[in-house]
Amino acid sequence: MTDPAAAGERFLAIAGHSLRVVDIARILRDRLGERAAKAPTRELPLWLTRALCTVNPELRLPKHQLGRDLDATERLLQWRARPIEDTIAETAASLLTHGVSK
Repeated sequence: MTDPAAAGERFLAIAGHSLRVVDIARILRDRLGERAAKAPTRELPLWLTRALCTVNPELRLPKHQLGRDLDATERLLQWRARPIEDTIAETAASLLTHGVSK
């Protein structure tokens, strides 16, 4: 840790900028083709997602992260991971190979 702002904080290591679900879906469709046919192609507007958080208990937990870029891992810790696109595609390919997803 080189930045004093990181002291006492907890971090989820991510590669670069945080991604929205639709961004991850695009990576999967680009890298996995037909095997990612069920990946979403649209996303709800942020205002609608926030409104749904008030009526859907499952959405309340991540509500505070909506619209935020969670890139503190690289910025504060000076740590770089492998390209996120590679990680996402290889994880999905492994799940498909092992029958975890249909």
